[in-house]
Formats: sequence, structure tokens, C-alpha cells
Amino acid sequence: MAVAWGSSQGRGVLAATVVGSGMAFLDGTVVNVALPRIGHELGASVAGLQWILDGYLLSLASLILIAGSLGDRYGRRRVFVIGVIWFGAASLLCGLAPDTEALVAVRVLQGVGAALLTPGSLAILQSAFDRNDRARAIGAWSGLAGVATAVGPLVGGLLVQVWSWRLAFLINPPLAVLCVWLAGRYVPESCDERLGGHPDVAGAVLGAAGLAGVTAALVEAPARGVTDPLVVVAAAVGVAALAAFGVRQARGADPIVPPVLFTSITFTLANALTLLMYAALGGVTTLLVLQLQVSLGYPPAAAGLAGLPITVIMLLLSARSGRLAQRIGPRSQLVGGPLLVAAGMLLLRRAVPGTGYLDAVLPGVLVFGLGLAAVVAPVTATVLAAAPDRYVGVASGVNNAVARTGTLLAIAALPAAVGLSGSRYAQPAALTAGWQAALAICAGAAAVGGLLAIGVDNRVLRAAPAAKRPAESPSPGECLHCGVEGPPTHLRPAGTR
Repeated sequence: MAVAWGSSQGRGVLAATVVGSGMAFLDGTVVNVALPRIGHELGASVAGLQWILDGYLLSLASLILIAGSLGDRYGRRRVFVIGVIWFGAASLLCGLAPDTEALVAVRVLQGVGAALLTPGSLAILQSAFDRNDRARAIGAWSGLAGVATAVGPLVGGLLVQVWSWRLAFLINPPLAVLCVWLAGRYVPESCDERLGGHPDVAGAVLGAAGLAGVTAALVEAPARGVTDPLVVVAAAVGVAALAAFGVRQARGADPIVPPVLFTSITFTLANALTLLMYAALGGVTTLLVLQLQVSLGYPPAAAGLAGLPITVIMLLLSARSGRLAQRIGPRSQLVGGPLLVAAGMLLLRRAVPGTGYLDAVLPGVLVFGLGLAAVVAPVTATVLAAAPDRYVGVASGVNNAVARTGTLLAIAALPAAVGLSGSRYAQPAALTAGWQAALAICAGAAAVGGLLAIGVDNRVLRAAPAAKRPAESPSPGECLHCGVEGPPTHLRPAGTR
């Protein structure tokens, strides 16, 4: 029996999904703010900090596609709860980690939990609520989860200043306990009974091994040298595994990523744009908190708040941006948004020692935020609209995995590309030089993504008359975290191709 909006069970289902996904969203922003303190206390090198971020992203990006399939096959509530428990337990271990190596290991485990719970939140809302209430439930989830993202930098900064970076992880276990209780009490179980067979575990392992090998080679090469046996073997294993993954997807009977998706030029270009945009975004946001704290002397809370205007702009404009793209076509926003992001990055090059927030940081942050608001919702909606109806769920997972992979590779490769290795991130002069070079590289990546979008079919989001639109389908962009923190669930408007 479908859950009704406004009922006690409806409020409980919404609360469970918001607490679960909000826990993951909060963690993503809190850890970035805590990085300088983690590096100082544990004596971590640049490679250590990279692995603290990339270990989590690696397991998340590798498993996000198969995790959604597990929920569909074996029970969405069951997999969601397992993910929440796993994430909470791994967070506890993160907070107790005695050294960098241990923290990296449990961050990998934490990413596994995030992969299990992230697709579950929206899948539960889609399956549990009555058709006429789904759009409202997803919209409420978007807004409330957006609040978690917005307060993340501030919460992270305050936790670090009050006691230690360890609080950034120890805040999660109590939230996990609350989420499990809510899910057990209010969330009904559901699955797709039409699915047969088993998920492609071998394909998922090949994808994970490929990303792990390439990431390891990129992170370790600056310190060890490109001819070091570990680097050579990691690169070879990574490339071979990714090649085998591609062959398996092309020839397998039930691939994780159906090759037919990439026969659409618009689908391919939109995902290429996503890869470049989130690579640029991941590189800049990671280095921004380091630059503000190490070079400009900001306390953690102030460094966290510095990027808050971006989140506010996204909260205010993302839904409007999605509706505009549906009305006029997405091409102008997919081209103009990345160019605005690139301009904001170049403005941020002025954030150097001796400058103030209002003149050196805020202008770049505002332009950067406007560019993100212009592009994020339309690119996600474009990916979904370009996919065949039966593959909409897979397409959303692909777009999410592509975004995560872009961030993963940027964090792995960018520090070496700009001359930051060893403990140079703790030296203001070296960090500032690397920061400015990184911004130029990331601006170039974003601009290239925008130019690629010129080839997108501008008719792909053409909306059908309102009377023919499915009642449960929210407009593209209603979910503020599409393509970023969780697979989008927007259904394609009726009549699109």
C-alpha cells in the first residue's frame, strides 16, 4: 500500500531518507574543511591527504552503479539500512584512526557504505509514496538535504575548532542509529520483482580495480617516480582492468552500463561535460579550504563559510535553471554555465596572502556559484532525456559515477601537476603558487566542457503540454543534488526523444 503525504508514516519515511542522505552530504563538506588539521596532527603528506579523499571517492564511484541494482533486487530498505550501519561504523573507525594509513583504509570502507545508502534514499521515496505525492516528497527531500549541504562547512569548521577533526567523523554514528530506527519503524520494503539473475559483480570488480590502479599511479608517481615498480604495476593493472570492463560491458548479456546509451551523441557529450565540470569543481573546492587556512590564515569555521554563497545560489536558482532549460532547451546553459565557472575560477586566483574576503574571494565565489547553478540541473536532465526510457535509472547512475570519477581523478592528478608534493601544501608560498596554477588548469577544463556542449541536441528537453505530463514527474532541476550526491530520479517529460 502506497504511503500518503502528510501521514505519520509519510513523515517517517521522509525523515529516514533525509537523515541517511544528509549524513553522507554533511560528511563530504565537513571532511574538506578538516583536511589541514588532519594533515597537521597526523603528519600527512600531500599524497596522504589525497588518499584520505580519494579512498572514499574510489569505493563510492566504483560501487554506486551496482549498489542501486542491489536495492532493486534484494530490497531497497534492506540495502539502505545496511549502507547506513556500514557508514556509521566506518565513521566511528575514522574518528579513532591513529595514523594516516588507518584513516585511508577506513575511508575506503566508509565509501562502500555511502555507495549502498546513496541510491537508496531516492529509490525509497519513489517506490514508497503514492504516485500523486512523489514529486512533493522528492522536492521536500531536496530542500532538506540541501540544508545539510549548506550547513556542512560551518558545522565542520566549528567541530574542528571546538575539539578536533575527529568530531567530523564521530558526529555520524548517532545519526546512523537514528536513521536505522526510523527506517525500521516507518519505511516499507520494496524491490523490483521482475528482475532476474544476479548483478554483474565481476564487472563492478573490474571497474573498481581499474579506477584504483589509475588513481594509485597518479597519487604515488610524484613521490616515487614514474619508473617505480609500484607505479608501473598500478598503472598497468588499472588500464588493463578498465579495458576489460569496457569489453565486458560491450559483450555481456546483462551489462552494468548498456553500450546503447552511448550511441546518443547528446548523452555522450553531456557526460563528458559532467566529467570535466566535476573534475574542475573537485580540484578547486579541495584546494580552496587549504589556501584559505594555510595561506590566508582563516580559522576552520571561516574557511567553511567562505564557500557558503555557492550553496545559497544553488538552493535559490537550481530549480529555476532546470525549468528554463526545459522551456528554451539546455544548450545555452550547458555552454554558458561552464564558461561562467571558468571565469569564477580565474577571479579566485586573486585570493592570495594579504587580500581580503570581500575583494579577493567573494567575487569569484559568486560567479562560480552562478555558473554551477546554470549548468548542474540542465546537464543532469539532459543525460536522462537522452537515454531510452527503460534505461533512465541506469543513465542517472552513470552520470553520478562519471561525476564522482571526475572528482577522484582531479584530486589524484592535480597536486602533482601544479608542483604540490610532500609537505609543500603546508608552506603558504608554495601552496599559493600551486593554487593559482590549479585554478588556471581547472578553468581550462570547465571551458572545454562548455565548448563540447555546443554539440548537444537543444530539443532534448522539449516538454509536452502540461496536461500530458506524468503527475509524479518533477521538473528537471527540482533535486538540487542530481549528479552530485545521489542518482537523480526525475522522469523524462512525456513526449521527449
